[in-house]
Amino acid sequence: MSQKPLTYADAGVSIDAGNALVKTIGPLARSTARPGATAELGGFGGIFDLKAAGYSDPLLVAANDGVGTKLKLAIETGRHEGVGIDLVAMCANDLIVQGAEPLFFLDYYATGKLGNEVAAAVVASIAEGCRQAGCALIGGETAEMPGMYAPGDYDLAGFCVGAVERDQVLTGANIAPGDLILGLASSGVHSNGFSLVRRIIAEHSWNLEEPLPSEGGKTLGEMLLEPTRIYVRQLLPAIQKGQIKGLAHITGGGLLENIPRVLPENCHAVVDTGLWDLPAIFALLQEGGNVAPEELARTFNCGIGMAVIVSEDNADELLSDQYLFTGAAQRIGRIEAGPRGCTVQGKAGTWNSTEDWSATHNA
Repeated sequence: MSQKPLTYADAGVSIDAGNALVKTIGPLARSTARPGATAELGGFGGIFDLKAAGYSDPLLVAANDGVGTKLKLAIETGRHEGVGIDLVAMCANDLIVQGAEPLFFLDYYATGKLGNEVAAAVVASIAEGCRQAGCALIGGETAEMPGMYAPGDYDLAGFCVGAVERDQVLTGANIAPGDLILGLASSGVHSNGFSLVRRIIAEHSWNLEEPLPSEGGKTLGEMLLEPTRIYVRQLLPAIQKGQIKGLAHITGGGLLENIPRVLPENCHAVVDTGLWDLPAIFALLQEGGNVAPEELARTFNCGIGMAVIVSEDNADELLSDQYLFTGAAQRIGRIEAGPRGCTVQGKAGTWNSTEDWSATHNA
């Protein structure tokens, strides 16, 4: 008996579906074009022209990240319109803390069977994230891998490159006792701690479609899937004016473990949680999981997505700047003399971190 000739499609991979997706997302990529990049897809690699972007003596800064198990909630609820913003945010926010302007972005989308409707929604949200960050989506990869993922599942990774003029790099070296810490509000849980979030949901069988009266009728799923705030446009003008000494993107580890990463020796951050209100979504998670206050502070951003370290002279000007910090910034602490680390204090207790932060992985 002769064997039927096999094709790639017989193995579960559709080249035609992949080509169709590229045609669909082409206009999305073009919508992110900026000086230095045309944002056209289809080549073997993306090209960026630093000279056209206006740089004279730039350093390149690169970051990569994913969205984590927040994707599971997006898949379960069928809400894919925000996860691409999360993907860009996790990379772009890591670039801005070093003073770098995000220039271009590449994504990696992997799934067991390519469903172009979901994939297009995800890429559309990536393009929206790029527009918010001011960077161009110049390429990416879509991988259809039967047997690697459960039906309907997919994974995302993002790669972003930025540039900063050599004399404007934020190193934190000039941070000194007496400086103030400003906190920029987060938009919610962002993209950290979702393994714990999902455990709490599972233990209580919470309904993700249940409206929350305290949140204007938004559902629990909508609150948890609120995209990560991108702080690039908010911060870049102040960085270029030399008004900011240091920035810390508050991801896993919270304020306690992220602020010390930008401090020089003999500087200790003291953060007072009594200076802002814990957003309702974190209070709900804390109660639902009986999460200890210190564990909450180490796992989630607790309402502060970016810590901004400035001199006292610049603090009032930045806080009054209607474009930069309208309704989303406040003083949350100060820098004191002491071992490099952070103390978070409030009604629930006081926690300290004074580890050797020079060896902390950039993640």
